[in-house]
Amino acid sequence: METTVTAPERTFIEVSEVWVPEGDKLVLAEGNYGALDEFAAASRRESFAKGEGLPGKAWADQRPVVLKGFDGSYFKRAEAAKEAGLTSAVAVPVFAGTRLKAVLVVLCGDDEERTGALEVWSEQDGLLMLDDGYYGAAKHFEWVSQHTHFPRGQGLPGGVWASQTPMLMRDLGSGYKFIRADSAAKAGLTTGLGLPVPVPGDKTFVLTLLSAKGTPIARRFEIWDARAARNGAAREARLIDGICAREGALWDPENAGNERKVTAWQGAIGRVLGTGVPLVEGGKPGLAAGYDSMVAMPIHQNGELSHVVAWYL
Repeated sequence: METTVTAPERTFIEVSEVWVPEGDKLVLAEGNYGALDEFAAASRRESFAKGEGLPGKAWADQRPVVLKGFDGSYFKRAEAAKEAGLTSAVAVPVFAGTRLKAVLVVLCGDDEERTGALEVWSEQDGLLMLDDGYYGAAKHFEWVSQHTHFPRGQGLPGGVWASQTPMLMRDLGSGYKFIRADSAAKAGLTTGLGLPVPVPGDKTFVLTLLSAKGTPIARRFEIWDARAARNGAAREARLIDGICAREGALWDPENAGNERKVTAWQGAIGRVLGTGVPLVEGGKPGLAAGYDSMVAMPIHQNGELSHVVAWYL
């Protein structure tokens, strides 16, 4: 009998949605809204021109955008968001070369217990500096992050910058590789996922998702490498790193011969391989290990799909 994972009552991210270009607008491809039915209905009625609303701004500015307050902002669904208890959002454009494939938007609520981090780092004068971020109740960690910078190769953001590949870090509060370990431990942050956000031009952006046990971003993380096979329908990806709150490590470097692989259109990860577009699923049977929801994000390097990162609740 398959074991079912019960999602926690509180999660750091409450809504995830994918907006795709259709003509000169962005339209909703899919979203996971949990019990927020009225906000879901408002979203399905919406579309965004280039530069309009949060998805449109990420498209026009060609960069990830953090919006920590909706009142008086360019956020078009502010009234519906307020009624749903949503207070902040991050929009991440997915480009394949100069072509926009989609914009992934995640929305969060805010209270005294919700802890985690969604951070955007950008290169300035040879260092990665915090461009913006949302931290919930982790105010001290936010302050530390605002006063931290990373050379290439240092810490989670700097490691992603140097390798131009996604990375997972465990035990953030005790890991010597995580520069902000002390403040992460005090905030209860445990797992970090970092990924490059390639955009047109020569600008560098890194997105980091830092998860806490009490209000997790995810209970399972996966990184899939699609660089080995780029033969159209024959495309495949192999799992190169992963961690699960219940199962532990999902990938064993000493047993690499027993690789987990997927091909294009095989399951959720295969669908992302086939389309090159992010995927959001919630409340559907058949998700990995019985999880209730997932987000899978493709990364395109030099116009070609190189990796897929996924997180599950």
